[in-house]
Formats: sequence, structure tokens, C-alpha cells
Amino acid sequence: MKTAPDPVTLSVLDNRFRAIVEEMGEAMLRTAYSQILNSSRDFSIALCDAEARLVAQADHIPVHVGAMPFAVQAVRDAFGDSVQEGDIYLLNDPYHGGSHLPDLTAIVPVFAEGRLVFWSVVRAHHTDIGGATHGGYNPGATEIWQEGLRVPPILLGQGRLPREDLVRMIITNTRLARDVRGDLMAMIGAAHLGEKRLLSVLGRYGADTTVAAVDAILVLAEAHTRRIISTWADGTWLGEAFLDDDGFGGQDIAIRARVTKEGDHLTVDLTESAPQTPGFVNSSYPNMASAVRMALAFLLDPEVAKNDGCFRPLTIKAREGTVVWAAEGAPVTMCTSHCSNEIVEAVVKALANACPDRAMGGWGRRFRVAIKGKDPRRPGRFFVWHMFHARPGGGGSSGGDGWSTAGEWHSAGGLKFGSVEMAEARFPLYFVRHEFRPGSAGDGTYRGGLGGDLLLKLETDGPSVANTAGDGVRYGAAGMLGGQDGAPHHYRLERADGSARDLRTKEVGIPLAPGDQLHVLSGGGGGWGPPEKRDPAARVADAAEGLIIAPSEI
Repeated sequence: MKTAPDPVTLSVLDNRFRAIVEEMGEAMLRTAYSQILNSSRDFSIALCDAEARLVAQADHIPVHVGAMPFAVQAVRDAFGDSVQEGDIYLLNDPYHGGSHLPDLTAIVPVFAEGRLVFWSVVRAHHTDIGGATHGGYNPGATEIWQEGLRVPPILLGQGRLPREDLVRMIITNTRLARDVRGDLMAMIGAAHLGEKRLLSVLGRYGADTTVAAVDAILVLAEAHTRRIISTWADGTWLGEAFLDDDGFGGQDIAIRARVTKEGDHLTVDLTESAPQTPGFVNSSYPNMASAVRMALAFLLDPEVAKNDGCFRPLTIKAREGTVVWAAEGAPVTMCTSHCSNEIVEAVVKALANACPDRAMGGWGRRFRVAIKGKDPRRPGRFFVWHMFHARPGGGGSSGGDGWSTAGEWHSAGGLKFGSVEMAEARFPLYFVRHEFRPGSAGDGTYRGGLGGDLLLKLETDGPSVANTAGDGVRYGAAGMLGGQDGAPHHYRLERADGSARDLRTKEVGIPLAPGDQLHVLSGGGGGWGPPEKRDPAARVADAAEGLIIAPSEI
């Protein structure tokens, strides 16, 4: 029989687990090769127990972490009792434990006293994963096989060493073998660091005490979450959010969340959402579940531990064959942004009726650009650059105005745009302008955060090609409780020959020439509360700082 440790030991272990995932994240940041990881930080860290329950996570990318226990469970299902100390597992397949193909997940088991006790987990978005287009996003895909390399749960290595033949197989199927290899080794190294730190904890406290502490930590998180939910109004409400399009002619694709709050429990029913689409805005099941969990987490107190216990008061209902849970074989690469953002928005809209002071205005949507070309400073080499700059604004809330250029719901500030100077040093790009976009924030008692205004010039050697992947040129971030929507995105290609055109959110093979410019106006966050209740002094301050278009709007 397991006996929970005393409160002091429990607190020490809880904080130790959190410290381990934070240290793993720092190791990942400092050893990864690609810009998408060592600058923009598109990775996440988690510890799971032997039963694949989430024990601790670092503050990285929320939509990753809620899905990572599904990856651990997929390894358990695939390998069962054959898991050995020193094994290294890898996967990315969204129909076998993953979320979308660019996110590879490295998983290392942690043994103590002859039994499996933990899993050390690292998920990272790779700069390329093969497929028909560079950069991992294919707006033209109608099936997952057109999106990239599928990796079901595999035993990548044993004795804490990866198999070189399997590593070669993976990197050979990508366009940037050096970066993918380096990033994969960084993932494995971070996972092994987690194993090492956990072994130290287990050596000090023993497996029985540590496992009992995990059980108690999860129970405490559940109790904390239930106490908060119990203070919200009971009822059933429908929240809706819409995707602009699917890239194949379908528009106004609905995500509907019918949310029931009863006592200390929530049920989120997504079965009324639109059917799955031909394009890549469909979601895998783990990503959908993670988005719902993320929405709940955003409405809880910051100090609530976001672990398996936190999500026990939540029941999710969904129907396979809908946009939020596509049938196997459908393309899903956009799902970690869209439709995950819309799932969060629909859930928060519904629950704004139950806990208005906790609901926040919508965060901006994702509109990616990936450029492949040649750098004149590095003859014989090509590059792939992912645009993480000019991020959209966050939503306003009862606590104040939204954060400007903070990003989207799915990352909640976890993705960084990184140093402009570093980007110019690493890629043949010139940032003519990178600043806030005045007038983009949704008005409200507390306005949303501003989006960005980026003017980017290509200093490439010869022709380049770009793909876009995203949403949000028709629908801006939603205002909440009387607040106004944020401005939608507006991206424009300004060619060196003087011609120009708007960019669509789902395009493949856009030709670019040296001297061409991208003018990116990213969307603002949604406002919270009626605009007429905004403090006049705040409007004066916004005008003085140039955050609104004209002082006459005061």
C-alpha cells in the first residue's frame, strides 16, 4: 500500500519535478541547431508516470503538452512489456500518438528498483519533415502522405544510443538533414537529462515514496481545479468559432463547443462541429483533446498545477469524421494552430457565461510564411526560413489590456520571434520595419494587444519560393463580453518590379525574386468588455503612444 509522503516532502518533490522540466527545456534551447527551436522555441517538455499520466510540464507550447501523454500511451500500446532501461522511442504520426508530422516526440523510459517509474518526453517542431513542400506545411495536401514522413512509435535506439541507420533514414527524408539531425540529438539529450535528474530523485526518496507523491500531487491538482470550477455558474452554453477556409473552396468552417458546467465538472461537446475538410485544417484526436484542455487551463488560476489531475474534472465528446477529429489518412498539419485556436475560442466563448471575469478576448490567429532559397553568403547551401516575427496580439481580459505581438491561443506567448539581428545574420533577409500595428487591437473595456507591422526584404541569390499556411484574413480574434474583434491579418507581396498582390493564407510555390518584399500586417487581439466602459485616460495614453490610428477615435 502506498502512503503519501508528508506535506513538506510532497512540496519538495512537486517543485523538483517542475525544476527538472525547466532544466530540460534550457538544455534543449542551448543545443538545438535550427532557428525554429533555438530562437523561436517551438518545443515542449513533459514528465509522465508509468501509466502515461502527465506529472509535470514546462511553460513552453500549451498545445504540445496536453497531447504528449497520448504519445507515451502510443509507445506503451506498441511495445508493452518489452520496454527496457536505456531505450529511446520516437514518433510523429498524428494517428498513432502524435499531433502533426513536423512535431517529433522523443520518449525515454526511466527505471528504478527494477520497474518502470517515469517517462521523460521531449516534443519539438522540426524545420522540415519531407513531403511535397518545404517547411513541413503543404496547403495543397489532400491526404497525410503528401504532408511528410510518418513515424509511428519506433524503437530508435537502445543502451541510451540511437541507431545510426534509423537516424539516417529519417534525415534523408528531409531537406535539411544537418538541422534535423542536430535537433533530434538535442531532443534525445534533453530527454536523457530528464532521466538523469529523475534517477537522482528516485535514488534519494525511493520508487515507492516517489510514486506515492505523484499520486498525491495529481489528487491535489484535481481538488484545486474542482474548487475553482464549483464557483462558476451552472448551465449549458454554445460557443462558436469559424475558420476562414480550407484552401479548397470551403469557407466559414464551424467549430462548435456545447459546454455544460454542473457542480465541479465540465463537459465539452464538439460533435456539432463541421465535417472534416479536404485540406490540412483538420485536427488529430490528441491535438483536439489538448486544445480543450488548454482552454480550461487558461481559465484556471496560474498556480494550479497543469497535470493529469487538473484535467480530471473535464469530459470531452467528439465525433470522428469532423474537422476537430479527422478520420485516419486526412491531412492535419495545420491543426496545432488551426483548428486548435478555434476550439479554444469556442470553449472560452461558451464558458464566458459561467466565469466572465476569467474569460479573455481572443488571441490572434497564425499565418505562417516559409521561404526556401539560396544565401549568397553561403555558396552551395540553401535555407528554409520560417516566419515567427510580427506575431498577432493577445486578448484583453478583466485584468487589463492584451499583450501586444504575444502570439496565438495555441502558444500563449511560448513561441518567440527571436532577435531581428540574429535572423538577418543567419538568413539573407533585411528587416526594413518591425513594429506594432496601430489600430489593430479590438476595442473594449480592456483592449486587445496590437499585432505587428513587418516589412521584410529578400537579399537572396537567385529565385526563391514561399509557401503560406494559416488563417485569419477574414475572421479576426474574437471580442469577449461586448469587446470588439481584433483586426484580421493582411499580408502583401511587393515585388521589386513594382507590382504587388495580397497573399492568401494557403498557397504553395509562390515565386520570389531578390529585392521582393513581404509586408506583413498581423492581427490584433480581441477586446474584453464594452468599449464605452474603457477608462478615458487609457484612450489618451494609447493615442499618445501611437497605438490607435487617430486621436479623433477617443
